[in-house]
Amino acid sequence: MLRKRTPIRDHSAEANLFARRSFTAFIFVLILVAILISNLYNLQVVAHKTYQTRSNDNRIKVLPVAPNRGLIYDRNGTLLAENKPVYNLEVIPEQVDDLTQSLDDISALLNISEQQRAEFLDDIRHNRRFQSQVLKSRLNDKEVALFSVNQHKFPGFSVEARLARYYPFGDTLTHALGYVAKLNKKELTNLEAQGLATNYRATRDFGKLGLEKFYESQLHGQVGSQSVEINNRGRVLRRVEETPPVPGKDLMLTLDIGLQQIAQMTLKDKRGAIVALDAKTGGILALYSNPSYDPNLFVHGISSANYKALLNPDRPLINRATQGRYAPASTIKPHMAIFGLEQGLVTEETKMWDPGFFQIPNVEHKWRDWKRWGHGHVDVYKAIEESCDTYFYDIAYRAGITKISNFMAQFGFGDLSGIDIHEETTAILPSKEWKEDRFRESWWRGDTISVGIGQGYWTATPIQIANAVNIMANRGVHNPPHLVHQLRRDSDITTVNDDEKPPVKLQKPKHWQIALDAMHNTVKKVTGTAHKAFKGTNYDPAGKTGTAQVVSIAQGERYDADKLKERHRDNAIYVGFAPFDDPQIVVTVIVENSGGGSSVAAPIAREVMDYYFLANPIASEVQDESQ
Repeated sequence: MLRKRTPIRDHSAEANLFARRSFTAFIFVLILVAILISNLYNLQVVAHKTYQTRSNDNRIKVLPVAPNRGLIYDRNGTLLAENKPVYNLEVIPEQVDDLTQSLDDISALLNISEQQRAEFLDDIRHNRRFQSQVLKSRLNDKEVALFSVNQHKFPGFSVEARLARYYPFGDTLTHALGYVAKLNKKELTNLEAQGLATNYRATRDFGKLGLEKFYESQLHGQVGSQSVEINNRGRVLRRVEETPPVPGKDLMLTLDIGLQQIAQMTLKDKRGAIVALDAKTGGILALYSNPSYDPNLFVHGISSANYKALLNPDRPLINRATQGRYAPASTIKPHMAIFGLEQGLVTEETKMWDPGFFQIPNVEHKWRDWKRWGHGHVDVYKAIEESCDTYFYDIAYRAGITKISNFMAQFGFGDLSGIDIHEETTAILPSKEWKEDRFRESWWRGDTISVGIGQGYWTATPIQIANAVNIMANRGVHNPPHLVHQLRRDSDITTVNDDEKPPVKLQKPKHWQIALDAMHNTVKKVTGTAHKAFKGTNYDPAGKTGTAQVVSIAQGERYDADKLKERHRDNAIYVGFAPFDDPQIVVTVIVENSGGGSSVAAPIAREVMDYYFLANPIASEVQDESQ
């Protein structure tokens, strides 16, 4: 068998093939290197800032820093709402070896309740174990000292301080200042809808009532931030950069804390309200509602027992000064007199006979005067001085409800007063349309009679009554009542609430003087209903008393307070201003179920005015010059 001949190798061809393959491989490697260099350039140069930022986001964390809440001062610079350090016992769970045993030991040392312990355990279940959690808040000095001595026994436990709202005058100012409390989900949702949630990232407290709520955006300030370096578990290693927060603005009030304390003292245990206005500006000098409550109870979360105690028949949670709806009674008679004069229903010289009652022709029902035997011949001055009901029954009957309602609306009745808190009601200025809408009934002429003396369907708040009297005392000039005069942050001062509303204009301006002179006589004349209460003052007051029925008395029967339930007795009201020739202060007092305005409300108003003129040298000097 022939063997196959081995072919001779072509070394030249193999060399050429190797060279071609090597060149191809070199080109391929070169392309890969070019791609790599291009990507490296893109990563290190072109996209450097982008990837550096992403890297920092993994390494740097921005934490919000809460701003200090603005403070609140009275007109004389007295601090009314401050930020006070509070001490909390906080725990970092991961640093505690035996959490259960440590909680048992610390509970025995600092008297920590089961509820506080349960809330703490619930908090740590929903948060990271290296984050600090509050076990007990508001430690007192004794508890802080006791823990400090034993701190070495409790690794992971520490006392931390933070600022919390504090109201040094307690229940004296609650209904004016309001209070702050924990920010809830509903409020946070509203902030998100307004695009403001970011500013509350580090905030626990939020204004709930009064000025704290109305001026929340100004008081809160602007949140700050600090950049911190964290590890892969999220623990803070060091602070990198900080942007300080902007503190909230301070509120400078028109309110006088001394006058406010006098108002509280004079009402004592009676239910009622006192409003005092600066007659020149409408600034509120005192706004007190009784009974009141301590707002500090709400700042850190009120207990169920304390809150239940506030839900009593005396209704301390209601701001009677702005939400209490009372029949204004005889205090609106000066306004009704101006109305009658403007309408031509009476003149300065007009006199009528008062037999002690008023009757509509061909109607048996009698609308009684407070004086059963009547006042005899009565003109507009005597009608106000002695508070003759019959005179104003007649004006109301002849005028009709539509004209009365339209006229009284100019003085703010049936509308919000403009005070800078949200807790206010419009009360009721009755009209035909109102009754139809409310009761689906027509307005009867008999309904108008009681309106003439501020009774019937008519209700008003103390702030409305004070505002209406202030408009009259200033002969139509309308300065809306307000509590805040200035907003301040260091040297940045902004004046607020200094705008007037359109004035009330009369066809005959002399009608202002007639009503004001009659109010002056009410205090100065022996027959005036407020003469006894203001006898011997060193200032010159003017005013009007009122006694408002709470329940109707049957025809032919006499009012006997002793036979009525306490809550069915008359409300006592007084409105007044001083000095007569140059009004500086307007005061409204309402005392529930306590009797007559001349015997109960007027003496309280006198104490308020006495303090005002005693504590204000400028006011006293003006008064002395006028005498």
